[in-house]
Amino acid sequence: MPYLLASDLPTESAGKRFRAALNRPGIYQLPGAHNGQAAIQARNAGFDGLYLSGAAMTASMGLPDLGIITVDEVAFFIRQIVRASGLPLLVDGDTGYGEALNVMHMVRTFEDAGAGAVHLEDQILPKKCGHLNGKALVSPTDMAAKVAAAAKARRDMVIVARTDAVGVDGFDAAIDRAKLYVEAGADAIFPEGLTSREMFEKFHAAMPDVPLLANMTEFGKTPFFTASEFEAMGYKLVIWPVSSLRAANKAQEELYAAIKRDGGTMNFLDRMQTRQELYDTIGLHAFEELDANIIQTIVPQGMPQDG
Repeated sequence: MPYLLASDLPTESAGKRFRAALNRPGIYQLPGAHNGQAAIQARNAGFDGLYLSGAAMTASMGLPDLGIITVDEVAFFIRQIVRASGLPLLVDGDTGYGEALNVMHMVRTFEDAGAGAVHLEDQILPKKCGHLNGKALVSPTDMAAKVAAAAKARRDMVIVARTDAVGVDGFDAAIDRAKLYVEAGADAIFPEGLTSREMFEKFHAAMPDVPLLANMTEFGKTPFFTASEFEAMGYKLVIWPVSSLRAANKAQEELYAAIKRDGGTMNFLDRMQTRQELYDTIGLHAFEELDANIIQTIVPQGMPQDG
């Protein structure tokens, strides 16, 4: 229970743990977790790292992913995900919320909140999802200055530089930018918007000694590849950024439609997490045991029937 117990806290910083995972053999698999419950469920499924997507986070707030939210709003999500799961977290830092000093403030805030890594992108505000049209980029030198600022501000945090140049200025421009960002202090590169296996392999061939991140988002420009396929292409990290939110949102939409149609949830119960499953996931009884004044909850079994 890292939310409350010091004895359950990791002894090393999130940045050191993230870096160690990045340096081990194989590909580091980071499913998106848009809140603390999703983080626990991902951990229980066997994952040892997580990703916080700006798109998932803003959508959960009822907002589009256009760079509207603030550093402190993101820090709230970081704290709940990290304290719920105890896992190292890669956070979407968008464009850094401003220029170099703002980037440094972001890094310090995110690292203090418990993040192990952050990625910065080279778009201008208002930024857009990397798989959409109409993106515009800052100059390579301006982005390199942000990366250098982030590297100065971090203690142990891993700095990932994202470039959206493939869909704006072309593949070669993206490679040139990525190399400049590594020189500025980036630990890894996130080439966004790649559209084929050949493109993924070509990017790795151009930067064989740099850890690369693959974005396996649904309904975008990237074909479906598995983690092992990305690993075979030379990638060290893979994210599924919005998958948890997409699944949860679809289920909620169908739930509300069922309530409106049927006048209740009776035809949706088999698709719900039960009360017992919820309490088991969040560890209710373990929390109760921390305070002797709390009587252990007896979980109702089944639904009462009238008549």
